[in-house]
Formats: sequence, structure tokens, C-alpha cells
Amino acid sequence: MRISMMVMPQPTDRLAAVTDEIRRAAEAGAARVWLPQPPPMAGAAAWDALTALAISGQHVPKEVELATGVVVAYTQHPLALARHALTTSAATDGRLVLGIGVSHRPMMQALGYSYDQPAAFLREYLQILVPALAGEPVDHHGRHMEAVGQVVAVGAAAPPVIVAALGPMMLDLAGELADGTVTTWAGMNALERHIIPRITKAAAGAGRAAPQVIASLPVAVTAHPDELRTEIAQRYAMAEQSPPYQAILDKGGLAGVAEAAIVGDEAEVLAEVKRFADIGVTEFVPVPFADPETRSRTTQLLCSMTA
Repeated sequence: MRISMMVMPQPTDRLAAVTDEIRRAAEAGAARVWLPQPPPMAGAAAWDALTALAISGQHVPKEVELATGVVVAYTQHPLALARHALTTSAATDGRLVLGIGVSHRPMMQALGYSYDQPAAFLREYLQILVPALAGEPVDHHGRHMEAVGQVVAVGAAAPPVIVAALGPMMLDLAGELADGTVTTWAGMNALERHIIPRITKAAAGAGRAAPQVIASLPVAVTAHPDELRTEIAQRYAMAEQSPPYQAILDKGGLAGVAEAAIVGDEAEVLAEVKRFADIGVTEFVPVPFADPETRSRTTQLLCSMTA
């Protein structure tokens, strides 16, 4: 199981601070460094993830991959995203991993999108995006979008496409048309009983290789776990109001986001993370939490697992 790292920029961070944090995570030993791309909204960092990764690729070790976690499909036409992603792939010597998703209904409706049948929308999106990344001509006329054209990017490697998926239809898409899934708030039980079997079956049915199953959760090495779980519950309270997140918490038998987080001393955190490998998770992406010293200690501990 790979150990990667999620970098979470703050709204007050300059671009240089974001790229410096990506570099530090890579130098700490992360197999991949993930950078989120929240939709334009109050209180969110505004930096474009693909552009920031293209810059960072010049300064991180050549064996470290760089991933978007995730680009929101609704906000960019698939041919435009293919062009953008291939440019970043070229700038990073083929080390880009393109994570995409459909975000959430309230956020997309606030930007003027209908969010009608998001799974059907994403199916069409992938039917355009994946061949476009491979440089193939596209001639698509569907219910949700039109796309006619070809993206020519000589020397740019098509990046793996990873879909943010939790529900059955999205997992089927991730298995059939993409290279895997990245999950949020999915605990051990939900991954083992729901996510891994569903996406694996979908990939096999489509004749594809075994999918990447990437789990991401807040992690903190601390001597005060109860305090940190309270802080996590407060900070991510809105996640519990999202139907997809609430559904995956329920499937995992978790009462809330604080129970999904991995919090404890060094031995407890290592033991818990290793359990994800035992059930078939191919990559674990911790979101280091709490103060800078705790985040640094957590990063160093987890990256040492694959050293």
C-alpha cells in the first residue's frame, strides 16, 4: 500500500507557500502528493490545482507523483480539462494523476449547474475525457454534453484518471471507465464490504485491470485523542450534512466524521493504517490534522512506513 499525502492550502496562503508545502510532503517520502481543487466558494483557497502541480513538478523528487484531489468536472469541459491535464503531465514528466469528481449538489447549484443525474453526467464526461487524454478524436453527442475535436499534445503522457466515488453508480463508473477511486470519510467497514467489492467487480466486468482504491482520512499522532476528535467533529460538521458522506458513514457503522478519523499515539496510528492495507486498499492518503508540529510528526511517521 502506498502512503501518500494530502496538502490542504489555507485561503491566506500565497502560491509559493502551496508549492513549498507540496515539495516538503514529497521530500518527506510521500509516494504521491495530492492537492485539492475546491469549487469557487467563500473561504476556499483559489489556486488552480493543475497549475500549482505543474509548478511543483519542477522542484519535487522525480519519483514522486502529483495528483489532483479532485478537479470538479462540472466546472470545465472535458476537452478543455484534457488539454490542461496534458500540459501539466508534460510539465511534470508524466507524473500527473488526474483525480476528478462531481462535488456536491448545493455547491454546484450555487454556481448555476443543475446537478441533474450526476452519475449519468460523469459517464458522458469520462467517455469524452479518457479518449481525449489519449489523443484520440472525439465525436460525442449526448444528453448532458457535446464534444467534437481532438487534443494533440506531443510528448505528453495520458495521466491515470481517478474518480471520487462513494455510491454504487459512481463506483461502477470508476471501475468501468477510469483507473480507480479516491474516497473521503469511508472507514474500514465501508471500504471492505461496499467500495472494494463494487469497484473491483465493475473493473473486471469491463475487462480492465484491478482498480486503484485510494482512501483518504484525517490522521493525527497525539497524546490527546479526545480533544482532537472534538476538533475534527467541529471543523468537518458540514460533511455530516452531505447525503453521500452521511451514507458512507452509515455503511461503515460510524456515528460521525470524528469516528472516521485516525487519531492516537504512534503505535495506534500505525496499526490502524496497516489495517487498510490488509483489506485491499492500494493507497492511503492521510490529511494531517492539528497544529504544525503534530502535522509534521504525523507526516514523518506515516511516510516511514514505506521507507
